[in-house]
Amino acid sequence: MEIKASDVKALREKTGAGMMECKKALVEAGGDAAAAEKILKEKGLAALEKRADRVTSEGRIVAKVEGNRAVICEITCETDFVAKNTDFIALGDAIVEKAIETKADKVTDELSDMMKELATRIRENMTIRRLDAVELAENDYCAKYIHSDAKSGVLVVLTAENKDAVNNQKVKDFAYDCCLHYVAFTPLYVTQDQVSEDYINEQKEIFMKQVADMDKPEQVKAGIVQGKIKKHLAEICFMDQPFVKDDKVTVAKKLDEIGKEAGTKLAVKKVIFYQLGL
Repeated sequence: MEIKASDVKALREKTGAGMMECKKALVEAGGDAAAAEKILKEKGLAALEKRADRVTSEGRIVAKVEGNRAVICEITCETDFVAKNTDFIALGDAIVEKAIETKADKVTDELSDMMKELATRIRENMTIRRLDAVELAENDYCAKYIHSDAKSGVLVVLTAENKDAVNNQKVKDFAYDCCLHYVAFTPLYVTQDQVSEDYINEQKEIFMKQVADMDKPEQVKAGIVQGKIKKHLAEICFMDQPFVKDDKVTVAKKLDEIGKEAGTKLAVKKVIFYQLGL
């Protein structure tokens, strides 16, 4: 049967498949555009299965805050070219919007299907590697930041004793600055109480070996080790680091200052930090 060029063109625009593939699908479907689209989709999904073991080391971090929900997501692909593709970028935005709409707090089948649809068109292995969501109370404020290369991003949630303080511009600005700080310094922990005893003991052993040959009394060496532990924890814990916008004070100290200015007590309730591939 004769297949019109206009039908092939219309199917190609709808599916993103090649001209010859569209023509073959239309021939196979007897000219039925809907059936041809289904054929192409099935073939695309089969090809997607074959590509599933390809490494997806490129991609983007995407985040959205809307109403009382915030979502952050990592979408991955094989090449940097696709990571910068406008359709891939738009898909990331659509995924976090759908996650907020459906109140998803993990990768769901519905979200994965959104990714598969684009993967079959672009013919590259793609995944939603991870997704986290936060439900915000009325006294919470969430700021987000995605770095310019979209390879790192963060959500920072502040909570206030006085719920009206979350509308204070200084509180909002501070929350955003905390996001900038996190991406710039990538602390391993938010607070020291999150650091495991095993990790501290491991560091202690390292520092004890460093001072072992010092010609000093054992109690002096022990004091030096404790000082090194304290310094190390301050370097890897967000609340103890010098604040990115005022390095004369720690993040914790700046948090107290902003709280006093806003007439409330503030606390960092949650931080979700993503780096591509990590």
